[in-house]
Amino acid sequence: MSTSKQTGRASRRWLAVATGCAILAAGGSVAVSQDQSVATPKDTIFARKILMDSVGNNMDELDGIVGAAKLNLAEGKEHADNISVMLMAFPHLFPPSTNQWKPNVDRDPATDTFAAPEIWINYADFYKRSKDSSQVAYKLSRAEKEDEFKDLFAQLRIACDSCHGNYMKTQ
Repeated sequence: MSTSKQTGRASRRWLAVATGCAILAAGGSVAVSQDQSVATPKDTIFARKILMDSVGNNMDELDGIVGAAKLNLAEGKEHADNISVMLMAFPHLFPPSTNQWKPNVDRDPATDTFAAPEIWINYADFYKRSKDSSQVAYKLSRAEKEDEFKDLFAQLRIACDSCHGNYMKTQ
């Protein structure tokens, strides 16, 4: 990735953070008094699907980076950092009201869940897996050598696949 492209991304990221902080500062007192019950379980399910889709897109980019003839460590570290942050937030998008899995029904892919009921039965394990995966992604984002990067990416892939195997329904 070119330096100007990295600078552009960093500037956009900084602008997004600054804008978000300004919005929170301006509307923070209003939000405290608002009724938080307006967020429906389907809204929360949609939010976690969007978040997981973003994790998946970053993993796809890492797959390409790791499989390339020349590994672009700087770009790979940026994707790993994104994944680390998203996985820290991810388990918080599973309140009990979103335990809505029903077998053999037509599902809306945007708002119906594929989360297995086992998440809520074994929530401590689910939470730990997300936290551990976030930590692997963080280490990946700090890797300085290609072999270390590839090893940590393989660990992250295994962590993601095993969590999906335990806690995601396919049908």
